[in-house]
Amino acid sequence: MTRREIREHLFRMLFRKEFHEPTELEEQVLFYFDSLESITPEQQEYLNVRFDKINEKLGEIDTILANASSGWKLNRMGKVDLNIMRLATFEIRFDDEVPVKVAINEAIELAKKYGGDSSASFVNGILAKVID
Repeated sequence: MTRREIREHLFRMLFRKEFHEPTELEEQVLFYFDSLESITPEQQEYLNVRFDKINEKLGEIDTILANASSGWKLNRMGKVDLNIMRLATFEIRFDDEVPVKVAINEAIELAKKYGGDSSASFVNGILAKVID
C-alpha cells in the first residue's frame, strides 16, 4: 500500500467518524475494513495505529486549525475539507517522517478529488498558516 493510499484510507476513516457516535467508532472502523477487498491484516493494523494516533491528537489538531483559520469556525467548515486538514496537520506537526511540503501537496490532491471547486485553495490557504 502506498503512502497516498494510506492517506486516502485515513481520510475516509476520519470522514466516516463525523457521522457516528463515539461509541460506534470501533464498529465503524471494522465495517470500513470489511468493505475493502484487498487489505492485509498488517495493513489494517497499521491504519488502525495511525488512526488512533490522529484521534489522540484531535483536540490539539483542532486548536491549531482554529487558530490558523481566522474567520472560520471548524463547525462551519465542510467535513471533507476539515478532515483533510486534520490529517495534514497531524502529518505536519506530529509526524516527523512526512515532509511538510509532501503533507500539504497530498492534502491538496485529496481536496481536488473529494472536495468542492474551492476546496484545494481553501485547504492550501489554511495549511499555509498552520506551518507559519
